[in-house]
Amino acid sequence: MSFVDTLRQWDEAVTCADRQDLSEALRIFLAIQDPNSKISFDIGCLHLLNKDLDDAEKAFDCSIRKDEHLAVAFFQRGMTFYRKQRYEESLGDFQHAFKALRGNQLIDYKALGLRYKLYACEVLINMALAEAQLGNWEKAHENLVKALNYKTDAKLNIIDKALDSALKQKLFKLVEFPSKVLFKPNKHYVAELEKKDYLGKATVVSSVVPQDAFSGFAPLQPQVKDGPTSPKEPEVLRALEGEPHTVLFEFVPETSDELAVVPGNIVFVLQKAADNWASVIFNERRGLVPYNYLERLEMSLASKKNEARPQPPSREPPTRPERKSGLTLSANSSEDTEGKDEQPTDNSLIVKVRFTYTFAVSVPPASPYEILIEKISNKLKLSSTAFTLSLTSEATEQSVINDSTEMESVWSRASGVRITLWCNAEEQTDGNPQSEIPLVALHSYESSNPEDLNFHQGDTITLISRVNQDWLEGQSNGNTGIFPASFVEEVPVNGQ
Repeated sequence: MSFVDTLRQWDEAVTCADRQDLSEALRIFLAIQDPNSKISFDIGCLHLLNKDLDDAEKAFDCSIRKDEHLAVAFFQRGMTFYRKQRYEESLGDFQHAFKALRGNQLIDYKALGLRYKLYACEVLINMALAEAQLGNWEKAHENLVKALNYKTDAKLNIIDKALDSALKQKLFKLVEFPSKVLFKPNKHYVAELEKKDYLGKATVVSSVVPQDAFSGFAPLQPQVKDGPTSPKEPEVLRALEGEPHTVLFEFVPETSDELAVVPGNIVFVLQKAADNWASVIFNERRGLVPYNYLERLEMSLASKKNEARPQPPSREPPTRPERKSGLTLSANSSEDTEGKDEQPTDNSLIVKVRFTYTFAVSVPPASPYEILIEKISNKLKLSSTAFTLSLTSEATEQSVINDSTEMESVWSRASGVRITLWCNAEEQTDGNPQSEIPLVALHSYESSNPEDLNFHQGDTITLISRVNQDWLEGQSNGNTGIFPASFVEEVPVNGQ
């Protein structure tokens, strides 16, 4: 079976599963010849839903054989053994799953097509339960205490309940995987399977590359059936406003806001900073590139014929410039100042603060409370007593940050050089808090940019703030980020 056929059947199967037609989904999955590790995992999950434990075990065996590092497959096979009352084998698989986490608090499988996070503390709870079933209550207690080291706020309650039960030598609840959640094929590959309309409207254009002799109609492009194009239009318009440059040297990014380019690429420079960095657009993606890696092109309606295209330069690229100017790639427009982030000028921590709008400040590592509160106070132009900082969106006694807080515990929550805090002004928390506006997704939105919020059609999103005319900031499925305003609409209140 070809890769295309496998991809098509995989997509058809998960579509049936999404419609709750699980028997048809399983039939399509089983017709796939030589399934990969992810497909075998999906088959095992459907067998578990049907309580076909022997078939589920075989499917997870196949998944693990093809990817021995897939921790979630060990976790699911451990579940299968537990239901078959084969507790020693169940314990072994949970141990393998925990080992595959490599000391991390969790594994997020979203990038691999599975909307699921495997938490180390949950794996340890199941290890403890398997030990308890074998009568090893002391080891069960040790695993639960160990789970506290990997806890998250959301998981603390189930660990506490399990510990209480273990102390009384009573069995507790198994942490189960939602078996209706399946690995899905890469959406970009699936998009290539769709029929393409090659009779799209032609557009008169001219080349921005002087060596191209073409001036006439643009090649006909495949037409997208679903989803608005408006979020991409601002980038296209910006490209037309920017200055075209050709890339002279390969540039490998070192941070998430830098853009990878190679010699010969044509980029559009939107902004050049004094530190020799430029904000550019390439293939509708925006990022930073050293300006001394680029050479300006002149726009022309037609170019010279029979002129050889220049070869990439063979000389060494210039030294990478230092980032000093604070050139930012925030989704905000250049006119919006209240939502723009500060950029670190050294090894400072970036503190992202969620207020009525989102902003950021930079502070030295391990800063005391006084420095942090002064930075935020200056940014808001408010007295430090006029607002409250917290680790979560709700300012509880445990999450509030004040002058008695042990700041080392706050900074330990940072991911790399970034941390997110919440700010509540007294006038917002007293009396009339700002109402949260519910939105519903008209179309699915997925982006590789870390600041974006990904969601699926039909998902409910809570509006946090309006970044600008085209972009909003919101929260959905426990994640927060920005997204195109045209992808959502407000949920009608009382049916109106």
